[in-house]
Amino acid sequence: MAEKLRSKINILLLLIVFISITPGICWGVNPQASAPFLTIGLDKTGDPGQVAVAVQIFLLLTILSLAPAILIMLTSFTRIAIVLSVLRQAIGTNQMPPNQIIIGLALFLTFFIMTPVWQNINQNALQPYLSKTITQEQALKKAAQPIRSFMFKQTRKKDLALFINIAKADKPVNIDGVPMTILIPSFIVSELKTAFQIAFLLYIPFLIIDMVVASVLLSMGMMMLPPVMISLPFKLMLFTLVDGWYLIAGSLVKSFK
Repeated sequence: MAEKLRSKINILLLLIVFISITPGICWGVNPQASAPFLTIGLDKTGDPGQVAVAVQIFLLLTILSLAPAILIMLTSFTRIAIVLSVLRQAIGTNQMPPNQIIIGLALFLTFFIMTPVWQNINQNALQPYLSKTITQEQALKKAAQPIRSFMFKQTRKKDLALFINIAKADKPVNIDGVPMTILIPSFIVSELKTAFQIAFLLYIPFLIIDMVVASVLLSMGMMMLPPVMISLPFKLMLFTLVDGWYLIAGSLVKSFK
């Protein structure tokens, strides 16, 4: 029995060695086959146009990656999104409307407000560039003018002067002398301040309702009853009776005129 067991072990070891040496024969796989290998290289070209097209594609992809930041920071989106978010907290419905609806409404209001600016860019910069009547540099300058004009109308002089002093730049003679590196942060700070001012004014009536309900419950001895449960229906009723969404959307749009 011991000899038979020893012979079976030797046969098993031989099979293991054979399988490890010739995996392709055992499993039907070609041992010389290899996985594909991807390489990226730079070759010389005699056509400068190919280089220009490659650079334009690279710049276009870079701009597309920065498009969300441009949409949020250089338009009216910041003010609208902050006001709508604070309004939802003031009413007391933390999840209603959902974030998707808040962001969607802010986006479409942004499109509505920025439509004249984008139409100006399309008419004076994009279409002439596509028709090859102006160069790329001229198109960029013409496209920046409507955006700069919009941001200057919403930027406070105090915020603009702050970043000019921080940058230790010379005092510009007119708005054309203000670089974008100074205008953009000034515009963002001004938008944040305006958004919180509007949000504070919206918060006051709902805060008064919360205080009145809490005082009534305290006077009645119902200290264990959360005031939010009682004040929420009253706040919803007030917001509905005054047609709150109509007033909010109209006020936000008119605040950029």
